[in-house]
Amino acid sequence: MARLDGTGSDRVSDLLLVGCGRMGSALVKGWLAGNAADRIWAVEPADLGLADARLHHVRDAAQLPADLAPEVTVLAVKPQMMPEALPAYGRFAGPGTLFLSIAAGRTLAYLEQGLGAAAAVVRAMPNTPAAIGQGISVLVANAAVTPAQRKRAETLMQAAGQTAWIEDDGLMDAVTGVSGSGPAYVFYLIETLAEAGRAAGLPAELAMQLARQTVVGAGALAGAATESAADLRIAVTSPKGTTQAALDVLMAPDGLQPLMTKAVAAATQRGRELA
Repeated sequence: MARLDGTGSDRVSDLLLVGCGRMGSALVKGWLAGNAADRIWAVEPADLGLADARLHHVRDAAQLPADLAPEVTVLAVKPQMMPEALPAYGRFAGPGTLFLSIAAGRTLAYLEQGLGAAAAVVRAMPNTPAAIGQGISVLVANAAVTPAQRKRAETLMQAAGQTAWIEDDGLMDAVTGVSGSGPAYVFYLIETLAEAGRAAGLPAELAMQLARQTVVGAGALAGAATESAADLRIAVTSPKGTTQAALDVLMAPDGLQPLMTKAVAAATQRGRELA
């Protein structure tokens, strides 16, 4: 069996996934599509709704094979469930096994306490666009993680979209405040833009269609462009035109920027409290 020690194939022989909710399911679909593992063992009390010869579903850890030695164990349970779930998987902790956690608020120190200081642990924060392969995940590793294991973690999370690394686990709360929670801010932007259109006299259905597709299209343009977001904004804004009139409100000293800064700070602080 290949181990993550810099040798062997890029594909994992045995990958263990603990928790297969929305994010776990999105990852599994990406792993299956990318042929990331020979076998994926998924521990999930509920039905998966997925069928693949490489996917082996069990409802609790006791049903896993006694001789299972996964190269990677992915912890995708809800943060509040981690204290109950973690002890069942400490038996896999060892120099050849990577633990990859996507549980918000559960720090590297917390995971090391539950798995042992020698455990190789990577913590990742994905976001909900992972469901369509358009997310972004920020990763941080503890000192026990090898370069090969870092690459393995990055490759697995790329099934959900883009990846980036930080070296300070303390920054993960800020990451959560920006990208982890960020999709909700964008969805709320759609809601508020549609409501503003309705208030200006548009039929509610048309206002929502316009707001939704404007955000979708602008996001796609921002993703494809080489220009900065500021440059894209300037290109849309004619001096003394309609867009400028709106931006004069949004960019006022009490406009969107201080409000967004306050919102991200609140999310960051809440993440620290939950940890």
